[in-house]
This record gives sequence, C-alpha cells and structure tokens, in this order.
Amino acid sequence: MTEDPPQPVGDRWSRWVLRGREGGDQALRQRFMTEVLLPVRDQVLDRGRVETGDVVLDVGSGDGLIAFGALDRVGSTGHVIFGDVSTDLLQHCRSLAVELKVADRCSFVECTAEHLEGIDDASVDVVTTRSVLIYVDNKHGAFEEFHRVLRPSGRISIWEPINSLTYPEPANEWFGYDVSSVRELADKVKKTYSSLSATLDAMLNFDERDLFAHAEQAGFVELHLELRRRAARQSAPRSWDSFYASSPNPLSPAVGEVIEGALSIEERKRFIAHIRPLVEKGTQVERVAFAHLWGERPGG
Repeated sequence: MTEDPPQPVGDRWSRWVLRGREGGDQALRQRFMTEVLLPVRDQVLDRGRVETGDVVLDVGSGDGLIAFGALDRVGSTGHVIFGDVSTDLLQHCRSLAVELKVADRCSFVECTAEHLEGIDDASVDVVTTRSVLIYVDNKHGAFEEFHRVLRPSGRISIWEPINSLTYPEPANEWFGYDVSSVRELADKVKKTYSSLSATLDAMLNFDERDLFAHAEQAGFVELHLELRRRAARQSAPRSWDSFYASSPNPLSPAVGEVIEGALSIEERKRFIAHIRPLVEKGTQVERVAFAHLWGERPGG
C-alpha cells in the first residue's frame, strides 16, 4: 500500500510568498530581500509620508514587508492594518506580531483591494500596496476604496510591476535565458505555461497610465508617477533545484511542472541539458518595469 503524497500547506498565496517565489532557496530569498524588497519598502513608506501616530493600511500585506516597516514609523501611538485575501498570510503576520510584541498596534483584516470590508470610511491616514493591483480585475474599484477609507489629506503610495512592458519576452529567450538552440522546445514550454496558468488578464491589461487615470478619476490629487524600466545582462547564479521548484507568480505552476507537462522524456533531457548550466551560471537578461504612484485625498 502506497502513501498519498503530502498535500501542499497553506493557500496558493501563502505558498508562493513564503516559499514558491524562490523555490525554497533561503539564500536567494535573503539576497532578494536585501537588494530589492527593502529598498522598495522604504520608498513606498517615504512617499506615503508615514509619520508618528498615523494609521496605515497595507493592502495585500503578504508576509508583512511594508506593514512591519510602517510599525517602526508610526511609533507607539500609531496603528497598522494588515489587509490581505489570504487567511494563512494574515495568521503568519499575526504570529510574527505577537513574537515581536507589537500585536497591540496591529489589526488583521481579510479583504480584497476592491472591497475593503471591515475598514471604516475616513479612518486611515495612509494606504500602501506593493505588487497587489496586478492581481485585481477591478482596479478602478480598488482606487475608489482607497479613497473611501482615507481621511481628508490622507495619502496613497502604490508600487506595481507593469508586466505589459516586459511580457511576452523575446522569442529566443525564456525567463531571460537564451534558448535559441532549443527554440522549438522552448516554444512548447511557453505554450504549456500559458495553458496551465490561471488567467493572467489582470496582470497584463494595464500600464502606468491606467494607474494614474484610475487614481485621478477616484478623486486623488497631487499625483506623481515614476516609471522605471530596465533590461540588463546580469550574473545571478542559483541552484537548479530552486529554479525548478519556483514559479513566477502565485497564479502560475512551478517551472518544473511546466517542463514536465510540455515535453517528452527525451525532449526534457535535451532542454534541461541546455538550460540548467545557464541557470547555475546566472547567465540571463533581466527585464523589469514598475511604476510608483503616490498622491493625496483632498483635504476637508
């Protein structure tokens, strides 16, 4: 009698945020945190002008990157609301808040960006997001909700990837790796990736101009937008196992699942023989684009 394979722990959001993004590679996770996430956190909080005594709502709080950073700024008289669709991620953050002895200055609300249920009108000083609206179909509704919960002169600070500027990638690349010599196999993998992924419309059907327009139409003023886009060859070696177990977003399967679903055993051997050395050497082109939008609700 064979045992059933272990079931994944947590919902898809928590599995990806806590493990799937880096495929379980803790060294890679720490490097990504230090080089990318912490600077973004600081920028989001700086442009939200988070101050002592503020009430901050972090929409899509995930593992608490921005929300816990906000706690340091609002001080003992401030409060931070962790808002997320994932019960598991909220529980993760609640447990960490208890461990850090800051739970008395935190609230944990299960909600979506476009329906901030449980958060009163004009009750918040700052609303922040990071990589959240890319998963929201009704982005205009989300901005209207941000406006509703903010007090007069309250601020938004929104940081979002603009995937429509980086996807699809060049035909001879896959995750930035050169697949020219195995192009026919890479095409099969890309096609299978599209078929296995949940709908990606919300991630691709907007750009930075749409974010600005939604904010303006919702009633925000003093709006500022910064777009950064980069295509650069880099050297970022990583283990093959972590790459194979990783996925690019919570709505997509792991890389290995896609390869196994797309290719025969012999094709898989050939494709992996080509791509694995490139992954382990870190020979790739990184293409990223993100927008940072910040502004205010008009004063009373």
